[in-house]
Amino acid sequence: MTRKLFVTTALPYANAPFHLGHIMEYIQADIWVRHQRMSGNEVHFVGADDAHGAPIMIAAEKAGITPQAFVAQIAAGRKQYLDGFHIQFDNWHSTDGEENHQLSQDIYRKLKSAGFITSKTIEQFFDPVKNMFLPDRYIKGECPKCGAKDQYGDSCEVCSAVYAPTELKNPYSVLTGATPIMKSSEHFFFKLSDEKCVEFLRGWALKDNRLQSEVANKCKEWLEGEGGLGDWDISRDAPYFGIEIPDQPGKYFYVWLDAPVGYLASLKNYFGKTGRDYDAFMADPTTEQIHFIGKDITYFHTLFWPAMLKFSGYKTPDNVYAHGFVTVSGEKMSKSRGTGISPLRYLEIGMNPEWLRYYFAAKLNAKVEDLDMNPDDFVARVNSDLIGKYINIASRAAGFITKRFDGVIATDWATADDAFLNNLRKVAPEIQALFEAREYGKALRAAMEQADLVNAYVDSNKPWELAKKPENDAKLQEVCSRLLEAFRILTIFLKPVLPQLAAQVEAQLNIAPLQWADVAMPLPHHHKINPYAHLMQRVDIKIFDDLFDIPAAPANSATAEAIPVDDSATSDIEALAEEIKIDDFAKVDLRIARIVNCEHVEGSDKLLRLTLDVGEDRTRNVFSGIKSAYQPEQLIGKLTVMVANLAPRKMKFGLSEGMVLAASAADEKANPGLYILEAWPGAQPGMRVR
Repeated sequence: MTRKLFVTTALPYANAPFHLGHIMEYIQADIWVRHQRMSGNEVHFVGADDAHGAPIMIAAEKAGITPQAFVAQIAAGRKQYLDGFHIQFDNWHSTDGEENHQLSQDIYRKLKSAGFITSKTIEQFFDPVKNMFLPDRYIKGECPKCGAKDQYGDSCEVCSAVYAPTELKNPYSVLTGATPIMKSSEHFFFKLSDEKCVEFLRGWALKDNRLQSEVANKCKEWLEGEGGLGDWDISRDAPYFGIEIPDQPGKYFYVWLDAPVGYLASLKNYFGKTGRDYDAFMADPTTEQIHFIGKDITYFHTLFWPAMLKFSGYKTPDNVYAHGFVTVSGEKMSKSRGTGISPLRYLEIGMNPEWLRYYFAAKLNAKVEDLDMNPDDFVARVNSDLIGKYINIASRAAGFITKRFDGVIATDWATADDAFLNNLRKVAPEIQALFEAREYGKALRAAMEQADLVNAYVDSNKPWELAKKPENDAKLQEVCSRLLEAFRILTIFLKPVLPQLAAQVEAQLNIAPLQWADVAMPLPHHHKINPYAHLMQRVDIKIFDDLFDIPAAPANSATAEAIPVDDSATSDIEALAEEIKIDDFAKVDLRIARIVNCEHVEGSDKLLRLTLDVGEDRTRNVFSGIKSAYQPEQLIGKLTVMVANLAPRKMKFGLSEGMVLAASAADEKANPGLYILEAWPGAQPGMRVR
């Protein structure tokens, strides 16, 4: 029976380009979708930008544009990533689309009518300068547990304590530096604590294998833990970029209410474009709704989301599949440590996107595990498996067929009991089932085991030896034809992972797009193939030097032009200062510092506020005149060098506790380039520069 599937990935927040974790999730889902389509199932695979919330509103304001324009700029860059890695969404939409406004408000009205919406007055911090209530991440102060300065309003990065923003000591607004005041406001809540919700979630989350066991166990903790589930605050006060709550002027849905509704909105938008009946599709009991998400957002997707849908009369998800994070050589991704990988840079330096698809697939399974990307392992898997085992088969057989037999294969020798090919075909159901279960690593290992057997057949029949004697031509054509048929079957096994490579193989073999059913349909006798062309290059480990190399120019800079040198011109290099003794230098305590946060300084055209980790039991606040050269997001996470024993300087914007080092030309007006110093990967905060 043909399945009807509605598949989504988590919606990326529309304030930054895709990172490697996004690409891993999209590849994981794309492989599963392609497998389903090869099985003959109907699949609708949609995504969207998560476009609402205070961070986007504030970022747009700083950029001097509307939130809609800000989101549109981010959205315009999505296609190059998706196309680049052969990720084939049917539709990409935005949570600010008309469909999402309509659906979110409809869900709210139905929840309210069913008695699942309540309201109460709460007190929260308010910025009297910005004239807005402050989200937790826009409040800083001293940690109430350890006293560390410049900690966010929800948790301490030094001692890991979790607290309410009202517990912070000496709080201040990140946006203006003002001391926030307490102010009351009416907020609206979804009654997640209602016994009907709890009972529904016990059944939905803990039965029928809708969730992986790790996720189901976590849901059980949440459902049965001390205090149970709390009601969920679904409202925010103006000013806020979001969807207005019906009949409540100045009130907006919290972004996590309308964001998952964006899944439905993208499908509805897609069906509107293609003439499908959205309501009929979603009302069909055979329609399956599948979500791929990161493990960090399981709470929203396994509690709030299904309960919202259930009690507003909408279809609930059939499965939610969570995955872990991507690490690089065992470390969390970080550009400053040399472990950050930009997906766009991966493509720009010419790395094959299907190397990454294969590598991710080889390490993915159905569990909620982190995926580690290791350059040596990457090279070994691609070169050994894809090149050495799989492509090697075609390169050793196709050349003889095209050169000696005019591209014509012979299969008149094939019989129903052909053991070599039948053994290869017998594993197809197993590999198909592994793709279905998202056990991609096992599926690829099974495929490569078969590739090993095919290569053993090559070695035992030695076509290069057969080719030396004309009387062996019939045997040579038979052996090479067998090998190409085996190669075709292996291509079916790998096609969900390697769609572009499979398309090249289909063109060379002169066949229609391969489906799972084609495993049992051999190439016909006297079928003519096209001349063989090389299918994939090997990976050179040296290319990772370029991948990890971070360009010095700011990310938004134009492409530099080569400028002829005028030897007669005055040098921009400043003359050396007066000679000093080693004792003089030793007085300056230079330390490695990690920039854990960076923000614009309200009212200053030159300064950025840096929050620095210098290996102490607290962070430092430093104001630096580098605003003309960098955007805050370019600096967060980087390692730099600071003067750690400089006397603190009280400025009108706050206290500056040191100075970061940057290079510039002698005449900064003529040559305004400004370059903050970066430490070599491996350095740690607090290390002294000697």
